[in-house]
Amino acid sequence: MTSLPVDPHLYVAYLGAMAVMAFTPGPANVFAIATGMQRGKGAALLAVAGMNLATLTWFGAAALGLGAMVKAFPAVFKIIAVGGAVYVAWLGLKSLLKALKPENGNLAAARLDQKRSPVFDGFLVQIANPKAILFFTAVLPPFLDLARPIGAQLVLFGAGTIGFDIIAMCCYGLGGAAIARMMVKPAFRRGFDIAVGVLLLLAAGLIASRL
Repeated sequence: MTSLPVDPHLYVAYLGAMAVMAFTPGPANVFAIATGMQRGKGAALLAVAGMNLATLTWFGAAALGLGAMVKAFPAVFKIIAVGGAVYVAWLGLKSLLKALKPENGNLAAARLDQKRSPVFDGFLVQIANPKAILFFTAVLPPFLDLARPIGAQLVLFGAGTIGFDIIAMCCYGLGGAAIARMMVKPAFRRGFDIAVGVLLLLAAGLIASRL
């Protein structure tokens, strides 16, 4: 039925692909775990909001012809991705260096950079994620039907993508936060600072590996 914004069978296939992609470990999900472990449940949820705000930004850019822009200026988007990888790696190194400092015994003080915005960090991770760039330039276009309203299609595809991403990222982030609640001893906190640093460096590596 051409009166529908998208073909129902095609949309079901898209949702299946998105479910798999959303729960597959990648830079965003690894970052959600690290944020939950390091900064708690609230920060993890804010980071999820930031990452999905970036995804929404990508959908808006797609509506404005992002695919053609990426093909015309690939170096610009590679620079963005490299910058994101460097930033996440820097956060990981800060966590590792923090683990080497003397423990002051204060759990609240043990959380890294509480004044730093989880929303901003999450946004930066996802906006620089080559997986997101690849999605909007290679995965999404085949599902778009030029005979139907593109705007309405992007709204529906965006709703499906962000819906699955929120569920997956929250599962990863809240799982990390649950681990964080068990850190009642300085030795455990130091060990988890090291784990968080390794996870963030892994996220940076995953971003860089897709360049």
